[in-house]
Amino acid sequence: MNNLIRVPEVRLVGENIEPGVFKIADALRLADQLELDLVEISPNAEPPVCKIMDYKKFVYEQKKRDKALKAKSSQVVVKEIRFGPQTDEHDYEFKRKNAEKFLKEGAKLKAFVFFKGRSIIYKDQGQILLLRLAQDLEEHGKVEAMPVLEGKRMIMFIAPKKKK
Repeated sequence: MNNLIRVPEVRLVGENIEPGVFKIADALRLADQLELDLVEISPNAEPPVCKIMDYKKFVYEQKKRDKALKAKSSQVVVKEIRFGPQTDEHDYEFKRKNAEKFLKEGAKLKAFVFFKGRSIIYKDQGQILLLRLAQDLEEHGKVEAMPVLEGKRMIMFIAPKKKK
C-alpha cells in the first residue's frame, strides 16, 4: 500500500482513472491528488496491478460483508434421544413424539440405544428399535446414517426433510 510498493512501474485501475502503466511516483501523486490510497491488488502480474481506493473504507465494507454472510449461515443443532434395548411401548411413543418435534424444528437427531453390562447380547433388539424409529419418522426426516454399533452404543442419525 502507498509507499510500501517497491516496483518501478505499476498498472493502474480504479474509478475516475484512465487505466494504463504508470511510474510509481506518478501513481502515488495521482492517488495523493484524489486523497485516496494506492493499493497493490495483483503483485504477481507484470507489471503489478494497483488500484486507487479508500483502503479503510474497503476494509470496513469487507468486514461488514463477512459479518452479513456469517449471520446468514445457520447453525446445525443435534438433539439426542436415548433408548435402552428393552424400551417399553409407552416410553418409545413418548420419545418418538419428541424426535418428531425436534425434526420439525429443523434439528438433526442422534438416536442411540445404550447397552449396559450384559445387555449387549440384545444388540439385534436395539437395531430393530432404531429401524422402527426411522420408519416412524420417515415423513419428517431421512436417515443419514444407518444404525452402527460403537462400543456400548448403537447410533443412528436422522436429518430433517427440507420444507418446500
